Amino acid sequence: MGTPLLLLVALLLLLLPLVVLLLAHRGARKGKNGGRLPPGPLVVPFLGNWQRHSVEHLVARYGPVVSLRVGTRAIVLVADRRVAHAALVESGAALADRPAPARAFLGETGCTVSRAGYGPVWRLLRRNLVAGTLHPSRARLFAPARAWARRVLVGKLRAPEAPPRVMEELRCATSSLLVLMCFGERLSEPAVRDVAAAQRNLVLFAAHHAHVFAFCPAVTKRLFRRRLRMGLATRRRQEEVFMPLIDARRERKKQLDKGGGAVALTNKAPTAFEHSYVDTLFNTLPSEEGCRLTDDELVSLCSEFLSTGTDTTSTALQWIMAELVKNPAIQEKLYNEIKATCGDEKEEVGAEEDTRKMPYLKAVVLEGLRRHPPAHALLAHRTAEDIDVCGYLIPRGASAIKMMPFGAGRRICAGLGAAVLHLEYFVANLVREFEWHEVPGDEVDLAERHGTTTVMKKPLRARLVPRRIHRAATTAP
Repeated sequence: MGTPLLLLVALLLLLLPLVVLLLAHRGARKGKNGGRLPPGPLVVPFLGNWQRHSVEHLVARYGPVVSLRVGTRAIVLVADRRVAHAALVESGAALADRPAPARAFLGETGCTVSRAGYGPVWRLLRRNLVAGTLHPSRARLFAPARAWARRVLVGKLRAPEAPPRVMEELRCATSSLLVLMCFGERLSEPAVRDVAAAQRNLVLFAAHHAHVFAFCPAVTKRLFRRRLRMGLATRRRQEEVFMPLIDARRERKKQLDKGGGAVALTNKAPTAFEHSYVDTLFNTLPSEEGCRLTDDELVSLCSEFLSTGTDTTSTALQWIMAELVKNPAIQEKLYNEIKATCGDEKEEVGAEEDTRKMPYLKAVVLEGLRRHPPAHALLAHRTAEDIDVCGYLIPRGASAIKMMPFGAGRRICAGLGAAVLHLEYFVANLVREFEWHEVPGDEVDLAERHGTTTVMKKPLRARLVPRRIHRAATTAP
């Protein structure tokens, strides 16, 4: 490691004169057309901003629109709703692109809904995701999956161990649901944990260790070879876990196609589900696009499906339930609405037919998302041309980011409807099943901790009092 460090020091010494010049000239920066770039911290040539600051610090110091530079890439942070609307809605087409994939060394080609460039491939992938899996008309297909996840979750929360590990159980329930929706297979809890661990390890590596490769990848791949090997091993582990599930659904589809869908599957397992997200991907790209999705791309799309729906949903659920614990009057008002709508005879609060009749439930969920968005920054939008937004120049090729739960404009989250449906469903059923109280001597703390999502610094612990007669959790979806 000695030689790479010496090379890095030598490079910094060579750049020192330029740093001195920049320190002497810290006036307003101008774009090539004379427009004023948003304010921001000092930029060092080739290296970008020398110091790393939190978003809160940058906004407090420079205002609601801040410009940064990471390596050679310009970034604009937007923390004002008026500017965000002007950028993402009024200038939607100019800001609908994505930066080039920063994790290509991990198998990311940009062929996912969230990372693809603005064009025909993105449109195909998004249309397939929405029409095939997330559209409200498809919600009833996954009702048995939601009911199974709910029964298992309620059964665990009823266990005599008290107080329950709320966040862990919420994450396990949402993981089980999303894995079933993605791969069409009801897996055992250890198998779900394997899938979740492989997915989470890759997300954690990308969040905490992959940023160095954004600066001059040809050099940093050599300087950080050990880190690169760790990332590749993490990706291989994900492929080892995902590919057998993908291949099983591919074989199932071949049997259905061979029999015209009219014959029974020879290897149909009692845990298999009729519909899954991965089923829709096998014929997503039409022949005129040149080829089908590769196995690497299938793994990336399944990884995206799980990562955007698991941690975000479980994190939002924990925040909402924590607020209900802190505000018992609101919890009681919500319970009264649930009871008036569903009565005591129904086994569950239905995600489609019941929750739509509950305006107060919707208000509680939306207020929870407003107060505690699971992430404080969106995936970056890339400008296709120089644009002027509220008097600021956002230069061509820059990334623009706005902090909001689901985004806005043409790249608004495709899973918005499904995410809200899942939140309303679980919140309603958890409040219907239990009274949620603080644990004496262990009060709820709403302090935040930033990670892959913005979680509670002190995980939620609650004393749960069952409201209804115990119903045994079953394993059939």
